Amino acid sequence: MHRRFALQWATAAIAALSIGVGAAQAETLKIWSFGEQDNYTEAMVKEFQAKNPDLTIEVRRVAFSDVNDEALRAIRSGTGPDIMPIDNPNVAFFAAKKALLELDDMVKQSKVIYADKIFPGPRLNSSWKGKLVGIPRGANTIALYINDDMFREAGLDPDKPPRTWAELHDAAAKLNNPAKNIYGFAFSARGNEEGTFQFLPYIQSTGADWDKLNSPGAIRAVEFWQKLLDEKLASRDTLNRGQSDSTATFVNGNAAMVVSGPWEIPGIDKNAKFKWRVALLPGEKADSPRTSALGEQSYVIPKTAANPKAAFRFLEYVISQQGRNWNDFGILPATSDAVSKDPKWPQAYQAFAEQMKYARPRGPNPEWPQISKAISGAMQQVLTHQSDAKTAMAAAAALVQRVSKN
Repeated sequence: MHRRFALQWATAAIAALSIGVGAAQAETLKIWSFGEQDNYTEAMVKEFQAKNPDLTIEVRRVAFSDVNDEALRAIRSGTGPDIMPIDNPNVAFFAAKKALLELDDMVKQSKVIYADKIFPGPRLNSSWKGKLVGIPRGANTIALYINDDMFREAGLDPDKPPRTWAELHDAAAKLNNPAKNIYGFAFSARGNEEGTFQFLPYIQSTGADWDKLNSPGAIRAVEFWQKLLDEKLASRDTLNRGQSDSTATFVNGNAAMVVSGPWEIPGIDKNAKFKWRVALLPGEKADSPRTSALGEQSYVIPKTAANPKAAFRFLEYVISQQGRNWNDFGILPATSDAVSKDPKWPQAYQAFAEQMKYARPRGPNPEWPQISKAISGAMQQVLTHQSDAKTAMAAAAALVQRVSKN
């Protein structure tokens, strides 16, 4: 049987990868992927294809920012794929619209996927009303990357990274070097989900959360970010940069510290010309709760899927490869029975594994896209001095309360 392997890239935000066989009666499995620096989905597809030559697999790459709108249109028109990746806080959005297949019965019959082995956070974000509607491809969170060399040059000890906001501020001030175009700290305060993802741990460190945005703690959190920008300890480009762009400033030696996730490690390891390490995110105070944000995608099977059985077999293969997540893709396993043997970058692995213990899900709430927009919008209003913190956060809290009740 002749196999064809074709790769088609569009000039717009969407590209298509077709992998398949020429048999007229072959089953077709349609899979979407988005914004993956690690090309995880394509790698899994190539391996799964080799084990299932009877399948024709079509992979369509969709821009991360377009996934929700593209998915809704495709599902409503009946032209959706068999498998979609969904940013984990948005699973509830689709599940509430009854757009996703419930997977519990298939999981119960599976000898590969065990629901009780999926870590609580990823499982919560892959469920809706007690029903499993997605399978996480892995898990990730954010932590603090440190340039060891710059720390030592500034008289700081990289073995004693900042533990509190005050220590983070003081370290950033000492590391700041405008003459060399070096900022003490880099992060993403973009007005989208990336900004929300990075901002929530600061709110949560105060005892507040996304549903308590008008609390004194949430106000202190956004005022702390404002202080970092106002004192030019972080670049004004922080307002527009995504997480990868912020990490690039760290790699290029223009920021001494950056907040980002493990998916950046392969690039940092390859391109950084200095010693670096990973530390836990600082809390507001020494006795504040440790926090971080839970990230990653969940693969879901739409109810309109033409080939749900083959789709589930692909999900089983993904879960069976969780032990490779760290070394091959820079993400953590989502299941407790996956073992990362001889992990690369052992210091970073230990730091992120520890940080994952404190990672909190975003939501789940079917109105998360609106909630996230309210959070990032208020944050940007404060950081750009369009509003004071108390007013902006109160308005965001009112909006979140209103949409959450709908």
